[in-house]
Amino acid sequence: AGEEGTVIVQEVRKKGGNMGFDADKGKFVDMLAAGIVDPVKVVRTCLENGASIASVLLTTESIITDIPEEKKDMPMPPGGMGGGMY
Repeated sequence: AGEEGTVIVQEVRKKGGNMGFDADKGKFVDMLAAGIVDPVKVVRTCLENGASIASVLLTTESIITDIPEEKKDMPMPPGGMGGGMY
């Protein structure tokens, strides 16, 4: 929203209650009175996805990959036929 996140979080914690930051209007409001309410399922999904992405980022060094196989030289073909009748 173009605002400093840490400052917003500090202000919301100071104000307490139902207070929050309305990013559309750029001011602190009572979220319930303003009709800004997120369904629990949406918030839960966001938190779960965020945690999942964070765990992927933390484990990027342990990604499983295929080990390239060494290419083996082809064996020598069998010798040609012996001398035949002329």
